[in-house]
Amino acid sequence: MTTLDTPARRVRRVAGIDLAGTEWPLYKLEAVVVGFLVLLALFVITGSGQIAVLSAATAATVTWWVRLAYYRRT
Repeated sequence: MTTLDTPARRVRRVAGIDLAGTEWPLYKLEAVVVGFLVLLALFVITGSGQIAVLSAATAATVTWWVRLAYYRRT
């Protein structure tokens, strides 16, 4: 009987921080912090919750993907 053995992929570990017993990758925490800061700043500046929430979600998503690509590359 023959089997097909797929080559093992090397998985790079991303730096993480232990938070409440769970290791969070650093890029996720950075995205959450950036999103919160954008939310807070835009809500104070514009006074509009809609603009603040949508902009914060966009900033967090972009930060998440860019930092993930950066950490996987290095």
